[in-house]
Amino acid sequence: MTGRTNIAAGLLFLAGFMLYGFFLIYLRDFAPGKEQWIADYAVGKHFESRLAHVHGALFALINIVVGLVLMRLPVQQSAARWIAGLTLTGMLMLLGILSEVVFSVPPLLVIVGGISMVAAVAWLGIILWRLDLT
Repeated sequence: MTGRTNIAAGLLFLAGFMLYGFFLIYLRDFAPGKEQWIADYAVGKHFESRLAHVHGALFALINIVVGLVLMRLPVQQSAARWIAGLTLTGMLMLLGILSEVVFSVPPLLVIVGGISMVAAVAWLGIILWRLDLT
């Protein structure tokens, strides 16, 4: 069933990035060297870490919404599969941001994931705009 994987992945990513948010709170409030972490609030790894957390929650919710829409509305099956796949591929953006922070990897996954997510959401929006539900 197209969409179910998006919902499951979205919920799992949401839980994961919620836990990651608790880790960021630990770094800010309890970890040794928290003063430096606070001082670097808007730069470097701290900024990238916050980007991953925020986009992780957002992209997880987008996956859940897209999955529900694909399951409930009459979207052509081939388009639905592509949209579902592109939305899941969008999660690479989050993994790319974390890879940049932890391993200093170039942002290729960020670009691929971002483009995939925008394409999926735009494509679904166009399909739904044209859909006659009356």
